[in-house]
Amino acid sequence: MFTMLLNPIAFSIGSLDVHWYGIILGSAALAGLLLAVQEGKRFGLNADFFLDLLLIGVPSSIIVARLYYVAFKWDYYQANPGEIIQIWNGGIAIYGALIGALLSGFFYIRAKGYSFLRIADICAPSLLIGQMIGRWGNFVNQEAYGGEVEESFLRDTLHIPGFIVNQMNVEGVFHHPTFLYESLWSLLGLVVLFVIRRRNFLKKGELLFTYFIWYSIGRFFIEALRTDSLAFKGPEWLKSVLDALWSPMTAVFEQGYLNPAEGNIRISQLLALLLVLGGIILIVARRTMGYAAERYNDPLVNFKTGKTASQTREETENSKNDANKNDSNDADGGNDVGDTEAPSENHDRPV
Repeated sequence: MFTMLLNPIAFSIGSLDVHWYGIILGSAALAGLLLAVQEGKRFGLNADFFLDLLLIGVPSSIIVARLYYVAFKWDYYQANPGEIIQIWNGGIAIYGALIGALLSGFFYIRAKGYSFLRIADICAPSLLIGQMIGRWGNFVNQEAYGGEVEESFLRDTLHIPGFIVNQMNVEGVFHHPTFLYESLWSLLGLVVLFVIRRRNFLKKGELLFTYFIWYSIGRFFIEALRTDSLAFKGPEWLKSVLDALWSPMTAVFEQGYLNPAEGNIRISQLLALLLVLGGIILIVARRTMGYAAERYNDPLVNFKTGKTASQTREETENSKNDANKNDSNDADGGNDVGDTEAPSENHDRPV
């Protein structure tokens, strides 16, 4: 039984409990939307484009993230099927959420006539700020934490604020606040993305690839600290490779406990390594093979119309203005009847 120091329920409306987890995830989605809308304006995209993308992407992300988690915990959920939909208690895998977001986003963006990579580049910082904020839902739920650690290490060595340290006291044992490590890593990555996206050397798709590389580097090292990792039984040589790559961390940290019955390879750690390698290979290969001619800061062209997003937006605004003028003229025209002055009588004529 977990000792909760923060109430996971923010407030109740009748019999409906509103959880902090949901509020935090909603705030994360809103922050991501605002970032995308602001950057999209530079390319001529309106806010409705990203709002519709959010309305499609968020449900898809949640569903796939939950299915991803449940699939790797099927032995438990097979015996407790009623808990499959209880996402407010946690159990959402970020990599599953990314799969859902990218799949739904691909079809939506292509249907709108834009390059998937160009729009994904614009949305990359939104993904990172969403993860940065969303991790605090794990904090409230006392989940996704790391292995056991001395209280003094958190307070005196890392100088972590007291309210976070207190929440990491689970059943009388302190744990690494891995949610905090990942949130801070995402914050730093957000700054990196903000800086490089204004540089002319950045090509189409490379901000998205940089996001995957940055996030996955942090996830690779942080994941090994956790005690709730999804895992599978893999070859020992693969485990040895992962442990060797993680070994510099042993100067300060120890790996969290991984139940041998569930496996010896942490799935998210392996995926993180593959994404880092894949991102680097894609950047190099696309530049070498000449597929990276288009720059991030180039005008955004709709392949269906052949026009830039800025041109399309300007034409739309002009059409609306013309329609408003016509409506105004039609309204004013109704007041013209009877407004003409009658000719005045000539009182100076001779009698």
